[in-house]
Amino acid sequence: MKRSYQHAAILMGGWSAEREVSLNSGAACAAALESAGYRVTRIDVDRRIAETLSALKPDVCFNALHGKGGEDGCIQGILEILQIPYTHSGVLASALAMDKARAKAAFRAAGVPVAESLVAKPAEAARKHLMTPPYVIKPVSEGSSVGVFIVREDHEHPPQELTRPDWAFGDVLVERYIGGRELTCAVMGDRALGIIEILPAEGLSFYDYEAKYAKGGSRHILPAQISPEIYENIQKLALDAHNALGCRGVSRADFRFDDRVRGTGELVCLEVNTQPGMTATSLVPELAAHAGLTFGELVRWIVEDASCDR
Repeated sequence: MKRSYQHAAILMGGWSAEREVSLNSGAACAAALESAGYRVTRIDVDRRIAETLSALKPDVCFNALHGKGGEDGCIQGILEILQIPYTHSGVLASALAMDKARAKAAFRAAGVPVAESLVAKPAEAARKHLMTPPYVIKPVSEGSSVGVFIVREDHEHPPQELTRPDWAFGDVLVERYIGGRELTCAVMGDRALGIIEILPAEGLSFYDYEAKYAKGGSRHILPAQISPEIYENIQKLALDAHNALGCRGVSRADFRFDDRVRGTGELVCLEVNTQPGMTATSLVPELAAHAGLTFGELVRWIVEDASCDR
């Protein structure tokens, strides 16, 4: 049920490793809502956010936070307690999606294919190869490709950066590397949008933080040049993954598809992002535009979809 709100608080910034991306997302969404006639208050979230919101009393919160604290169920729990309607997924779905290992378990149960993986302490993953290369090491609970390493066949040792005293990302997921294409599909409500193939710019080894957010960091092919059968299957799997976690509003599922000449033909879901970026280079606004929605229409839809008990 769509609702009518007038005063929107934009939650942005925060203290995660994705703070700068969140500030950009929040600024873009705030400008779009102001253009649509909303009264908008921008909030750079700190640990006194409950007190700030209690005093402000907005009609709705647009959650433009990324990473820990904002995308993992924490801020959602505060908003539920304060009974302020909010955007994107609720407490449980947010927490599940942020924990890549638990999200994978939910995907398997729903019949969504995933790559083999295991969870390890950083020091353990740095000591020896825990699976035969090539494989990927990534933090269990981070986004935007923060702290991700690809360990190739010619790597004699795992990345020693994992042993640094300033490693701040906790346990890691060691996951079998799937070659081929990087594909992503957004879900909006109860429908899957189009599919983008992502090609990192020359000199970048994969779709890392720079490729995601730097201008010219990647090239997007929309619609992805894959067979209609694979296209439809990915859309179905994106919706299945969204529903398996209990997501609401907008989400984005990332996939690998190995259709190389000597590839395996595998199609796997890597993860679901419950609060996709909303910057100038972000994928969901591009997918929405391909479906006929302007950025302003997308942001308004997200706000009108907001509620508690998500």
